[in-house]
Amino acid sequence: MSEHDEDEAFAESTLIQAIENQLEAGEPAFVQAVLNKLLLVGYEREEILPLMALVLADEIDAMLREDRAFDAARYEQGLRALPELPAQD
Repeated sequence: MSEHDEDEAFAESTLIQAIENQLEAGEPAFVQAVLNKLLLVGYEREEILPLMALVLADEIDAMLREDRAFDAARYEQGLRALPELPAQD
């Protein structure tokens, strides 16, 4: 595994852990709602969490690119659009 692949795997596991923490805390509540919706339509939890992590990564990337605070409304909008992923700029 290359260093780039290792970095990517670490980033994904870190983001998935952040999603797990949000689910455990029940905050923001829409994270659990999105998980429930996707489970209901037949996705497995193991498939859903990486998708949710990609949405979180997209919001973090936008924060850094635009030099702004975390936008919870944008994050919620991205999650609620799943399984469709955010468009890559």
